[in-house]
Amino acid sequence: MTAYTAASLKAELNERGWRLTPQREVILHIFQELPQGEHLSAEDLYERLSAEHEGISLSTIYRTLKLMARMGILRELELGEGHKHYELNQPYPHHHHHLICVRCNTTIEFKNDSILKIGSKTAQKEGFHLLDCQLTIHAVCPKCQRALMPL
Repeated sequence: MTAYTAASLKAELNERGWRLTPQREVILHIFQELPQGEHLSAEDLYERLSAEHEGISLSTIYRTLKLMARMGILRELELGEGHKHYELNQPYPHHHHHLICVRCNTTIEFKNDSILKIGSKTAQKEGFHLLDCQLTIHAVCPKCQRALMPL
């Protein structure tokens, strides 16, 4: 997998019979500029775009996020907050997984090449084309564990 650019997104969309709309290009650009470790929900993205005076509706944002996740451009994440978050699906070696505290939603990203190798091997064995392989571990962080301990 290679990093996505507007040109590669346009080519892939055209290949599937879709267009690179200005809205899709703006949304891709936002995700390309996100600091590593930052994840956006549809609502977060809408607020950011509104602040930049981009007139993109929330329904267009939802459709675009779903489309880009299906294409493997974005990773769809369940971070324990009741709604999905998204990040750019980075190529190896930037591939990572998530450890999430179920009480305070603290999220830690970590790398483990074995997980990707197992996912890739399994997909290949079954004739699938791997778009993404992610492990999400739900746990309780040390701070929340201390808060749960009786004195």
